[in-house]
Amino acid sequence: MINEKFNIAIFSPNQNPYSETFIQAHKNYLEGNIFYYYGTGINTQLENSARVFDKKSNWFYKSYSIIANKPKHYHQAVILSRSLRQHKIDIALIQYGTHAAHLLPVFERCGIPFVVHFHGYDASIRTIVKGNNSYQSVFKNAASVLVVSKKMEEMVMDMGCSADKLVLNHYGAQPLFNQIQCKFSKPQFIAIGRFVDKKAPYYTILAFSKIVDLFPEARLIIAGNGVLYNTCRNLVKHLELEDKVKLAGVITPEKFQEYLQESMAFVQHSVTALNGDMEGTPLAVIEASTAGLPVISTYHAGIPDVILHGKTGLLCEEHDVNEMAANMVKVLADREYAMQLGKAGKKHMASNYSFERHINNLKQVLHKATNKTVS
Repeated sequence: MINEKFNIAIFSPNQNPYSETFIQAHKNYLEGNIFYYYGTGINTQLENSARVFDKKSNWFYKSYSIIANKPKHYHQAVILSRSLRQHKIDIALIQYGTHAAHLLPVFERCGIPFVVHFHGYDASIRTIVKGNNSYQSVFKNAASVLVVSKKMEEMVMDMGCSADKLVLNHYGAQPLFNQIQCKFSKPQFIAIGRFVDKKAPYYTILAFSKIVDLFPEARLIIAGNGVLYNTCRNLVKHLELEDKVKLAGVITPEKFQEYLQESMAFVQHSVTALNGDMEGTPLAVIEASTAGLPVISTYHAGIPDVILHGKTGLLCEEHDVNEMAANMVKVLADREYAMQLGKAGKKHMASNYSFERHINNLKQVLHKATNKTVS
């Protein structure tokens, strides 16, 4: 356990979007005093606290920066640094490489060590990777750089991060997912995630459409929202699958757990988007396998790190709709086989990708950056 006086600032560009449950997990399970800063620029807020950028301070330091010909955003760095010193922050955990680049002037000013956590788009979208000159300074100044897949580790190293600063730390599902007992009671597939290019929900729908004649009772549930939601709804209508495919929108964690418990497999056809955007290691994939449900997905980013083809799930190449459909058939046609995959997945996750392991690794990284005692 890290000393109770250990003060951790967690930074993220947004306040806990539903798809970023790992931030909530870090807030709840890292030991010490957590100070959660969310937002960017003068809109940065400290959770459960007064405004960081009050009008008086913001006006004063902005006016001074203009008169003294200080760099752009100087006043923001001064005010945020003052907040960190006020709360005696020992270490900062910055979610997303892009956010770390944005916050560099703050940490250059206050001298507090920081750790950067890459998650996906921040290491893969070509315009971000090639156009972000601050990444070199991020790598130089960060105490450690966390990545969530072997593929991302290679990509961040190619961007210029030294190997000695890189730490591979896969996500882990929160303990409640390990308590789920899958019943395989319905001929049903479940997917959850944002409706965006890299998750390609339309491919999952197309694959499912190829098996409905063989399995008329089969159902597909896709939860989430995003820019491709209406496109997928139109596709479902075009394929005349309204009675077989449910686009459930944003659902509660409890509802997701219910769907996991009764379904035959979790499905997600992740691909590399045209702009280069990739997954890290999708948390929902880890949660499903931890629950004991086989995962039907693709050889994409960190997915083959955690899902063993033919042992804990079934994978296909990106864009191969026919093979994904064939994998769906395999679990629907053989419930015992689906249960075997799910059982092996649950065991594999518990041994290699547990939530406790993820949090403990993160604690050690923060400890190393500050030389705080661990008991």
